[in-house]
Amino acid sequence: MSYIIDRRLNSKKKSTVNRQRFLRRYREHIRKAVSDAVDKRSITDMDKGEKISIPNKDISEPVFHHGQGGRNTRVLPGNDQFVAGDHIPRPQGGQGQGGAGDGASDSGEGMDEFVFNISQEEFLNFVFEDLELPNLVKRQLAGIEEFEYRRAGFSNEGNPGQINVVRSLRSANARRIALTGKARRRIKEIENELEALSDNDIEVRSALEQELNKLKIRVQKVPWLDNYDLKYNLQVKKPLPTSKAVMFCLMDVSGSMDQATKDVAKRFFLLLFLFLQRNYKHIEVVFIRHHTSAKEVDEQEFFYSRETGGTIVSSALKLMHEIVSERYPVSEWNIYAAQASDGDNWNDDSSVCQKILSEQLLPLCQYFSYIEITPRDRQALWHAYEELKQQFPESFAMKHLVDAGDIYPVFRELFHKQAA
Repeated sequence: MSYIIDRRLNSKKKSTVNRQRFLRRYREHIRKAVSDAVDKRSITDMDKGEKISIPNKDISEPVFHHGQGGRNTRVLPGNDQFVAGDHIPRPQGGQGQGGAGDGASDSGEGMDEFVFNISQEEFLNFVFEDLELPNLVKRQLAGIEEFEYRRAGFSNEGNPGQINVVRSLRSANARRIALTGKARRRIKEIENELEALSDNDIEVRSALEQELNKLKIRVQKVPWLDNYDLKYNLQVKKPLPTSKAVMFCLMDVSGSMDQATKDVAKRFFLLLFLFLQRNYKHIEVVFIRHHTSAKEVDEQEFFYSRETGGTIVSSALKLMHEIVSERYPVSEWNIYAAQASDGDNWNDDSSVCQKILSEQLLPLCQYFSYIEITPRDRQALWHAYEELKQQFPESFAMKHLVDAGDIYPVFRELFHKQAA
C-alpha cells in the first residue's frame, strides 16, 4: 500500500499537515474557545480569526518513566542532616511548578499557557461545524448539479456495453467495399474472360487463373470487422434545472427594541448570514426590517440602519408572503425564514401573525425559526406562536434569548445537522 504525505509548507514555513493534526488533537479546546469568542465579539469582528490558549497540562507529551516506590540508594552531596536509613519527607506543593494561574510565589519558575492563532478560515470552520439547513430533502440547492445522460450521436470509442451493432456493421461493410472494390471488379472481368476463352488457349487461361486466385486471396485477407468499424452510442451529461433556496431574515426594529436587544438580533442574523454565505454558495437572502411597516432592504441597511418606530409584526409576514408569491415559486425554491423580535406587539396583531403563518407561510416553508430576545417573561407573540409549534413541529422552531451569550448555543440548536 502506498502512502502520500503532504509536506508542503504554509506562508510561515510551517507544515500544513502538522497544523491540521494539531487542530484535530485539540479540537475540544478550540471549539470551546471559539464558542466563547462568538459570544464576546462585536458585529464587525465576527468573521475574523481567533487567539486560542491551551493549558500546559493539556499539551504535555506522554512519557515512560519509573513509578514511585521501591528501594533507592542516593548520594546527597553536602548532607549534614540525614544518615543511612532515614526517610526523606515528600516535597510539598509549589516546588518549581509555577505558571500562569498558580498565584504569587517567592520561588520556582514555570511556563505560561500555550497560545496560538487560528485563521479566519479555521475559525469559521469550527463555528459552523456540523450545521446545516433543516429539511433540505424535497429540493436541492442551485449549484448542487444534477445531470441526466442523453444520446448525442456516435463515437469511435466507448464502453463495450454501448456498442451500436447496426452502425458498426454498416461501417465494416463500407470499409470492405472501399478496400476490395477494385479487386472485385477485376475478378468479374477475369471470370468473364475465362468463359469466353476456348479450351485451346491453355497459357492465357493459366495466367488468368493465377491472377484470379491472387485477387481472391487479397479480398479474403480484408477483415470482416475491424476496430476502426466499431461505433458506440455517445452519451453526454446534460445539466438538469435544480431547485434553489432562499432565506428570509425578519428583524424587529421598533421602539420597544432597545439598543442592546437590537445588537443581539443583529449578531444572530450576522451569524446566520455568514453560515449561509459560507456553506451554501448559491442561496439568496432577503432582508426585511419592520416596525409599524415592513421594508425589504439590502445587507448594509439591514445591519446598520437606525430607523425605528412602533410595532406591527404582521407587516413583515405579509411582505414576506408577497415576495414569495412574486419571486420564489415553491415548486422551484426551498423557503426558509428566521424572525427576531422582543415579542412586544400592537394590540391584537399577534393573532393576525399566527393566522398568516399557519394559513399562508408555514405550508410553503421548509423551516421557520422564531427568536424572542427579552429578559422578561414571554410576550404576546410567543404565546400566539406556541400553538404553531404544536401544529408544525418539524418546520417551526422557537427559542428564547436573554443576552449575547445565548446566541451561539441557540444557533447550533436551530441548525444542527439532523441524523440521516
